[in-house]
Amino acid sequence: MSLWTSLEPASATVDPGASTRVRLRLRNTGDVVDEYRFEPVGPIAPWTTVEPQTLRLYPGTTGTVELTFAPPRTPDATAGPNPYAVRITPTEHPEAVTVPEGNLTITPFTELRAELVPPMVKGRFRGRPQLAIDNLGNTKLTASVSGSDNGDQLAYDLHPSNVQIEPGRAAFVTATLKPRKIIWFGPKQQRPYTLTVQRSGLKPEPVDGTYIQRGFLPRWLATLFGTLMALAITFALIWISYKPPVTSQAREVQEAAVSSLAPSPSATPTPPPAPSVTPSTAPAPDTGDSGNGGGGGGGATATVTAKPKQDTAATAVNRLAADDPSGRHICYRSYIQGSGWQKPVCDGTMSGTVGKNVPIKAINLAVYGVQGSAANWFHYNPQSTDGQGAWNPDWTAIIADGKDNYIGSTKASDPYLEGFAFNVGSGQGCNYAKVRNHDWGDQWCQGSRNDNNALDFVGTLDNTLWLEAFKLTVTP
Repeated sequence: MSLWTSLEPASATVDPGASTRVRLRLRNTGDVVDEYRFEPVGPIAPWTTVEPQTLRLYPGTTGTVELTFAPPRTPDATAGPNPYAVRITPTEHPEAVTVPEGNLTITPFTELRAELVPPMVKGRFRGRPQLAIDNLGNTKLTASVSGSDNGDQLAYDLHPSNVQIEPGRAAFVTATLKPRKIIWFGPKQQRPYTLTVQRSGLKPEPVDGTYIQRGFLPRWLATLFGTLMALAITFALIWISYKPPVTSQAREVQEAAVSSLAPSPSATPTPPPAPSVTPSTAPAPDTGDSGNGGGGGGGATATVTAKPKQDTAATAVNRLAADDPSGRHICYRSYIQGSGWQKPVCDGTMSGTVGKNVPIKAINLAVYGVQGSAANWFHYNPQSTDGQGAWNPDWTAIIADGKDNYIGSTKASDPYLEGFAFNVGSGQGCNYAKVRNHDWGDQWCQGSRNDNNALDFVGTLDNTLWLEAFKLTVTP
């Protein structure tokens, strides 16, 4: 080798944004004159300059060049020791390259930039700005973020609330601002707030923003509501003062909950004696909305309501009588728990439901050509000690042909039907019954009330069952 080199000093320190110099001494130890070119190499070469860039030396002579290091105040100037080198190329012998090496320590510095994106957010119940934090220093940044405002008007949900950011990188903190009080009516309000970036041992970095809280309903809508409310109250007062009287002959039989099973003829209990007086000529309720029988003792109290007139058993049987004046007919309908009155059916057509597991609450029936009907009902008994239901204390009065007869009740507190009994003044009544968890039973027929007070029982005595459906006929 024909060249000797020395770096003075071999290790140096510099602050980012400043500069420092290192002297490079070299001697031509060869026997010819030579010219040397200098080129900085390594990671910090872009911030290194050499003066002069070429040097001519005679054999045995020494020369000096200066290396100037000026790292910028940016994240690229990595804090800590940074090796560097200078490539020296002789002109006469370019293959004999020399590369002296040294070490430059760059001091650390901390710098950040934080801004809200966007700086102003709007909302009725929340706002969601983002805080962008840029690490402009040359070391890792660790910081925590918190929110505050004057008057403690907002709640802050920050995610994440702690960040670690590498040099030259950025982190984003999502902030959810929630007003502690909702503005129901009125104009929007400005709520200034501050998100603070706190670093250990350093001064906090505050970032100011504004949350515009809107009213839940705009002022014009509140005015409209007030006006509409005033008009509604005025209309109600006028209606109460001048409302025309409304009358109705409708009687409502109210609702309840119950059970039933088809008995054998020998198990049929003896109900209270049926009335044996002459048929009543007083008109029965014409809407089918009564809760009890149409005449004698024990009927439930009727409630007058303003409902339109319904098609009842009487209206149905009278239509049949108009077409067949010499025939015998019976029409009937059921009040189903949870559904209400069904339409009337006649002469052996099914009334009630099958497969729905719901009981019958009340029955409306009417006859023609059999000198009227009387009836009583057998209902669920919550105090039963013998496993059977109970009879209503009294039969209905004898209701004349073409008039409505009601048994049972639709009142919510009254029990459902397990069965019922009815008789006619002439001929005989027949039935088929369907009770809970059982198929249709056989047909049963009984004579007239004049035949030792005969009655036709429909349903069950079992207190765990209920009447679901039935079919009725009257025959000569």
